[in-house]
Amino acid sequence: MSIAPPNLSGEGWFADPALQRIFALLNADGGEVRVVGGAVRNALMGVKVGDIDLATTWRPEEVVKRAAAAGIKAVPTGIDHGTVTLLIGGHGFEVTTLRHDVETDGRRATVAFGADWSADARRRDLTINALYVDQSGTVFDWVGGLADIDSRTIRFIGEAPERIAEDHLRILRYFRFFAHYGGGRPDADALRASARAKDKLATLSAERVWKELKALLGAADPGRALLWMRQAGVLAAVLPETEKWGIDSMPGLIASEQARGWEPDALMRLMAIVPPDPLRVAAMAGRLKLSRAEAERLNAWAGTPQPAAGLAETALDRMLYKHGPQPVTDRLRLALVVARGRPDPTEDSAPSPELAGLTRLLARAGRWVRPDFPLTGKDLIAAGIKPGPDLGTKLAAAEERWIHSNFVLDRAQLLAFLNLTG
Repeated sequence: MSIAPPNLSGEGWFADPALQRIFALLNADGGEVRVVGGAVRNALMGVKVGDIDLATTWRPEEVVKRAAAAGIKAVPTGIDHGTVTLLIGGHGFEVTTLRHDVETDGRRATVAFGADWSADARRRDLTINALYVDQSGTVFDWVGGLADIDSRTIRFIGEAPERIAEDHLRILRYFRFFAHYGGGRPDADALRASARAKDKLATLSAERVWKELKALLGAADPGRALLWMRQAGVLAAVLPETEKWGIDSMPGLIASEQARGWEPDALMRLMAIVPPDPLRVAAMAGRLKLSRAEAERLNAWAGTPQPAAGLAETALDRMLYKHGPQPVTDRLRLALVVARGRPDPTEDSAPSPELAGLTRLLARAGRWVRPDFPLTGKDLIAAGIKPGPDLGTKLAAAEERWIHSNFVLDRAQLLAFLNLTG
């Protein structure tokens, strides 16, 4: 007895008027459109649905033509590969023509458009990403994705080496999806194929590699994925900084996040698995072409001294002023993770002095408000100092004195320190 396929017509996202408008637009005159990929996967796995992508038998130029006739803005975001983005009500829906790969080189593919749904499914990477839903809500599966969703198995479509040879980034995509959706052990064929092709990752652009790594590190718990990446040699291929540093702190970081209500933070998780060496961190940020904000945060963390658990709060305030709250907070959080992982020599239920101290400092850092330095260059000019290097030197000396006074000296006292009067 055959089992009826799932039906998603009762899902809230499926009733979106914008989506229904696209169905009405492209399910006409012999053409068809279906939702594909992440929206279907997430709906079946009970995960919030985000972007809604669609596949259609219409060629991209016809999608653009029909959208224009219906008053819908169409943006040719990837028209060479058949993708047009339809903008409705401020939301974008990617609509891609059914296709199959004609030629691949491990980084990009030449495609041919078609009208064969099963061929379109077989050219995709993972079984859980190759499910389709038509206008009635019926799910279509040509590659065993439904069974893999039930078992939380992340598996390549067809032969794993072939899928990876088509695009080497699929190695990282595999582990990213395993981090977010996988259960148990990785698929053995996928693991072997990834290990054998790991050197090919060096041929990919840094931007693509970091995008996948960042998404992986942003999973609720990327620990198992990182462990299997290390086993396969993939982690060392893309993050050689982890090779001697290790990923053993990741379980403690995840536990601390959950216990203390910290939001998952991909950059902090990266900090947890690489050594805080300023030169190596700067080289890594450059190699992966991190954004300026990301690189600045990592470099600031690596260049900030580790606050000791017994540090006085006034000394912490000075550190916060000099280095900024973000790198000091990053240092304190990671130190707390390490401290939580150490055996507690006491047998009572009270936290260890180290844990208590770090928690105290972390709380103060969260409340800290940067004080305003009361002296300016204009004050020194008014007191008779000519603009130039000497003015900058005196101003810096006054600020250093103010910091060491725990920010209590006022403008007049600082001028007196410089043997000046206002």
